[in-house]
Amino acid sequence: MSKQLGKRFTRLILKLNLKQSLDRKCRELVVAGSVAACIILLRCLGMFQSLELAGLDQFFRLRPNEQPEERITIVAIDEESLRRAGSWPISDGMIAQLLRKIQVYQPRAVGLDIYRDLAVNPGHQELVDIYRSMPNLIGIELLTQNKNTRVSPPLKLNPQQVGFNNLLYDPDGKVRRNLLYLHMNNQHYESFALKLALLYLQAENITPQKAAQNLDYLRLGKAVFTPFRANDGGYVRADDRGYQILANFPKPSCAKATGEDCSFRQISMSDVLDGKAPISWIRDRIVLIGSTAPSLQDFVFIPYSSQMLGKTKLVAGIELQAYFISELISSAVTGRPLLKVLPKFGEYLLIFAWSYLGAAIIWRIKSFSKSIPRVCLSLLILFFSSYIAFLFGWWLPLVPGILAFSSASIWMIFHIAYMQEELKRSKEFLHQVINSIPDPIFVKNEKHQWIVLNDAYCQFIGYPDSLLLEKSYYEFFPRHEADVFRQQDDLVFLTQKPRENEEEFTDATGQTHLIATKRSLHKDAAGNFFLVGVIRDITQRKLMEEELRRTAAELFRSNTELKLKEDHLRYLAYHDPLTGLSNRKFFIEQLHESLQWSQNNDLLLGLLFIDLDGFKQVNDTLGHDMGDRLLVIIAQRLSNCLRGSDTVSRLGGDEFTVILRAIPEIQVAARVAEKILASITEPIVLSGYTTKISASIGISIYPINSQDVETLIQQADAAMYRAKHLGKNRYELA
Repeated sequence: MSKQLGKRFTRLILKLNLKQSLDRKCRELVVAGSVAACIILLRCLGMFQSLELAGLDQFFRLRPNEQPEERITIVAIDEESLRRAGSWPISDGMIAQLLRKIQVYQPRAVGLDIYRDLAVNPGHQELVDIYRSMPNLIGIELLTQNKNTRVSPPLKLNPQQVGFNNLLYDPDGKVRRNLLYLHMNNQHYESFALKLALLYLQAENITPQKAAQNLDYLRLGKAVFTPFRANDGGYVRADDRGYQILANFPKPSCAKATGEDCSFRQISMSDVLDGKAPISWIRDRIVLIGSTAPSLQDFVFIPYSSQMLGKTKLVAGIELQAYFISELISSAVTGRPLLKVLPKFGEYLLIFAWSYLGAAIIWRIKSFSKSIPRVCLSLLILFFSSYIAFLFGWWLPLVPGILAFSSASIWMIFHIAYMQEELKRSKEFLHQVINSIPDPIFVKNEKHQWIVLNDAYCQFIGYPDSLLLEKSYYEFFPRHEADVFRQQDDLVFLTQKPRENEEEFTDATGQTHLIATKRSLHKDAAGNFFLVGVIRDITQRKLMEEELRRTAAELFRSNTELKLKEDHLRYLAYHDPLTGLSNRKFFIEQLHESLQWSQNNDLLLGLLFIDLDGFKQVNDTLGHDMGDRLLVIIAQRLSNCLRGSDTVSRLGGDEFTVILRAIPEIQVAARVAEKILASITEPIVLSGYTTKISASIGISIYPINSQDVETLIQQADAAMYRAKHLGKNRYELA
């Protein structure tokens, strides 16, 4: 009757499994994977591009100041310089005068960031003459497919001294990428910044090379410039034409403690024309000439551009070129990190990792108030680890990581609230069901606490349910029993499979029972797991089984002793008692088997007959005990000369045999015989006496000499005697 009720109970519990899902550990993976997949999909659609670019900008603003950039000086065409020039564009004559003043100070490179595709008289011929006298001068052009918007190089300037100043704008209007090379109309072009950097680096013996790991990549000194791709970092389907790199804008510190923003060293065009320029600012430096006047509107936004107090910081075009040049030179000379991104798989893995961490923290703590500090700490770690990686040149997916972590945490919070409500309903339902079953039954949660008990269980253990609920084994049972119960529970939670185990059980009166407990795992619609245990008292049955086991053990012991005796007798029958080698009987059986195997596999077999030379003299001189010790040593030496598949036997006295299985040629047997002779003839010390003996060896080969055992033995024996007659300490082939 009780068994039928137990089966009905099991079927009733199974009805609570309204849906199949993964186990507890997989739940974190499912949530993390789902959230990560959504975040990655939205990222691929470009939903986070602006946020990721803004996050990258924030890292640029937070980075510490670097050493002042002393390799670059900007000659600024400011408003005062424009008033002095009297017009825009500035005349060629004034540009020529400016270049002549600068060239006197011997700069390493000069960049003219002013379009000069048209003559601006007066002074055009003078400017052309200056072009010819300044091989370190680089001018600019603007490359476009549309001829109406293209700006040609300066008139009559060597094409090798011209670089394009095209800029790449992101959707928010900022410049974050540096275009180094461009191919248009089957022609190769270099950027203005790259040409100036290469001129500077020539003096450092640094020239463009191909990277060892990828011949398509540019290498300059200590830096390898990895080309930008359309979906690198937070970008989605960006324009990746030409050879672009992500610009890791330097942040030079201010030379003086002023309230102004840090930038590159500048001097106005007027001061240069008046001879007020410090020689150290120009000599062996890169000099950039360009506009900083607000009226000319030559400004761009970069990551350092920010909205502060209603005022936006803009960067002049000539300053942007200085940023580009400074990065190229610093990377090549000092190894300053370039901005890199992880492969897409690595970024996706990182997003999944943060998603998993958010789900795991909430799921394992299962308390919103207790998990808040860990969530905040994890977000701080995420931010600062991404920031530290940025300082070392890595742009990690910060915004997707934060969103994945937060989304997974919120998902888990709502899921846990739903589970707790379902748990309350399931406990009420289970309590009504199990009280109708006479067997002791308990229900535990994942914390190993009793949550539902029937009356039969409370009567069996001897405690009321009011005392047991929300408690664990260790509060009511001896520790060794509680350890067993806990271990069995863990196995069921881990495998999610029913498990029956026999255990000891001590009730409230101190009486110990032997019980069989069947545990099974179930869960409700919310995925809450319940461990259900049904108990049967098997004390009398176990006493009978113990008596049967004792009887069986006695029989087994008797059988074991007989087997040991049988094995010992078999060993004595097949082994020489003195040397431990196989005896004549074993040798004959092995030779028959080996010969049969050689016939079946068409292989050669060698048989060696060994007789010691001078053994009788040792026996007569030193005694039989010394002779026996000598035989033991010879047996060891023979065994050491052979393979594991070979067999060495003692036929009696000082006669030995060796079976060489599966030898490829006759010479192998001869080499083994030589090895044995060399080993045996080594001196032997017996009780302080040094003695030396030798051996005579006869060799017969199957199937060359014979194909049957008896003839093979006779021929080996005859060859051995022939070796003795021919002078001993040698071998003879049959």
